[in-house]
Amino acid sequence: MNTEYIKIKNHINGKWLDETNGQYEPLKNPSTGAVIGEVPLSSVQTSQAAVLAAAEAFPAWSATPLPKRMNYIFDMQQAMKDNLEMLAQAIAIDQAKHIAEARGEVGRVIEILQMACSIPAMIQGETVQGIANNINGRIIKAPLGVFCGVAPFNFPALVFGWFIPFAIGSGNTFVYKPSTESPLFMQKMMQLLVDIGLPDGVVNIVHGDRETVEAWYEDDNVAGVCLVGSTPTAKAIAEGCGRGGKKTMLLGGAKNFLVAMEDAPMDLMIENILMSGYGSAGQRCLAVSNIAVVPEIYDEFVERLLAASKDITIGDAMNPDVFMGPVISAKAKERIENYIEIGQNEGATLALDGRNPSVAEGNKNGYFIGPTVFTDVTPCMQIAREEIFGPVLNVMKVGCINGALRMIKNHEMGNGAVIFTQNSYYTEKFINEADVGMVGVNVGICAPHPYLPFGGIKGSLVGNNKVQGKSAVDFFTQNKVATVRVVDPKENNAAPVASSNAAVRSCVAS
Repeated sequence: MNTEYIKIKNHINGKWLDETNGQYEPLKNPSTGAVIGEVPLSSVQTSQAAVLAAAEAFPAWSATPLPKRMNYIFDMQQAMKDNLEMLAQAIAIDQAKHIAEARGEVGRVIEILQMACSIPAMIQGETVQGIANNINGRIIKAPLGVFCGVAPFNFPALVFGWFIPFAIGSGNTFVYKPSTESPLFMQKMMQLLVDIGLPDGVVNIVHGDRETVEAWYEDDNVAGVCLVGSTPTAKAIAEGCGRGGKKTMLLGGAKNFLVAMEDAPMDLMIENILMSGYGSAGQRCLAVSNIAVVPEIYDEFVERLLAASKDITIGDAMNPDVFMGPVISAKAKERIENYIEIGQNEGATLALDGRNPSVAEGNKNGYFIGPTVFTDVTPCMQIAREEIFGPVLNVMKVGCINGALRMIKNHEMGNGAVIFTQNSYYTEKFINEADVGMVGVNVGICAPHPYLPFGGIKGSLVGNNKVQGKSAVDFFTQNKVATVRVVDPKENNAAPVASSNAAVRSCVAS
């Protein structure tokens, strides 16, 4: 991919626009620390202009026949297939996700678009016949208007797939704010939407910080706001949208558990932990973080985990021969290193220190943290309670499955948890009792298939709405109820008033 200086632009009402009222901040390549471009911090006025463009596009778009809207979703999917490598490299450059994982992320979005193509089946309404004489009831799923979305840095493509296809496929229009740390994917994706002929204003891109989002709270044109991000940010948006009467779909933070039972398939488990804990440099909402191991295999597990972790190769995200790239920024690197120091001060054993890993000369200024493993961790420690969002694993000894389930239940987050076992009793007990929104058995990352809803519970989900599948269609639509009296034009129009009124009273009472 061309690595010339990248100037990120907003896209409003079909036009690529420079930011004239706001500021710009540098865009960096985390693998090298080099400035590769600039991204706008858009003004409130720019944010409002994007919403207005979406609002003006809504009447015509919502009136567009459903098959024609679906044609755009089909074309969007094909455009992503045709440009998979270009989109993946965009993610690898500014987000520094390893190129193989970036390809996997784009591939998953293509699967999500396949699922979104079934919107016509999911958007079907309901009819109740014979509520009263000649009176029927009908529910239709109608679009609401303009939705706005906020994406995190770590999955610029995936969150696009969770929000935009379902919103516009259901007849809404959209304003999308990518992360200022990884905006390049959406620049490329937006151009593909232009190329397939998506009408102006249906999807708009605005870059910025908190002020860009806060402008939506009191805007009468905004029907709802979506977020994938931290729990504090989700709560702030929920409060702001509550004042403005907006719908919200807000996925927050996570602290995921892996439970290793005495019959765990060890080779498979270690392989999955490496991918889950160190893939994307641990910057995933479903990355394993706390590992609860029963005494029977604890020593063997720690020995195997440390040996495998020491073999992890670290380097430039564009290098296919390395396993793990950098974290997103110097600030993130500093935060993770601070947590490592906190863990030491709390009394945990730093069995493997990932600070100052060895990397190639050209990556010396990149933001690298190597695999880090703590043992002798207890649930009350700060490193076990808070989301570190880096390649740091906490190993705990737990007496039995009940002890592990208590740990999970007592944690304020409830995103995901997995168990490794070959015992069907453990499996069913864990599925039924693990107090999280997503459960996995013998998998390191319990991400549901796009057919199924994605989201946690407790502090990992602010509100009730989850992404993907029918849950997404339900969020982006409203149930409009119609009561219909059928009148035979051949009947005498002078029917007794009392009889007519009785039918109305019967309908209302029901």
